[in-house]
Amino acid sequence: MALYEHTVMSRQDISAQQAEALNDTIKGLIEEAGGSVAKIEYWGLRNLTYRVKKNRKAHYSLLAVDAPPAAMAEVERQLSINEDVLRWLTVRVEELDLELSPLLARRERERERERERTPARSDDAPATTEAAN
Repeated sequence: MALYEHTVMSRQDISAQQAEALNDTIKGLIEEAGGSVAKIEYWGLRNLTYRVKKNRKAHYSLLAVDAPPAAMAEVERQLSINEDVLRWLTVRVEELDLELSPLLARRERERERERERTPARSDDAPATTEAAN
C-alpha cells in the first residue's frame, strides 16, 4: 500500500461539525477499500488568498493515509461530486508524519503561553464577597 497526505478544503457555509463529518466520510471510504487513516487534523476555518468558487474562507483538513491507489482514486472521485468540497490535494509520501503539523504546533505553543500568562485562581480565595447586613 502507498502512503499519502490528503488535504481537503470545504466551503465556509458548512459548520465545523459538517467538516468533521466529511473527514469521517473520507475515512470510511478509505477503510472500506482496505486502507487506514493514521491521523486526521482539522485546521479550522481559514482565510483564502483568493476566492475559490466565490468563497473567501474554507475549512481545512489534513489526513495521513495508508491505502491502495484505487482507494485514493475513489476518494477523489467522491470529493469531485461533493458540492461542499472546494479543492483537495493528494500527495504521495515516503513516510507518514504523525506529529502535529506546524500550524497546529504553533497554536498549541500559543495556548501554552496564554496559560502561563493568566494566573490560576486559587481555590482558597473566596469567589464572592459577602455583603454586610
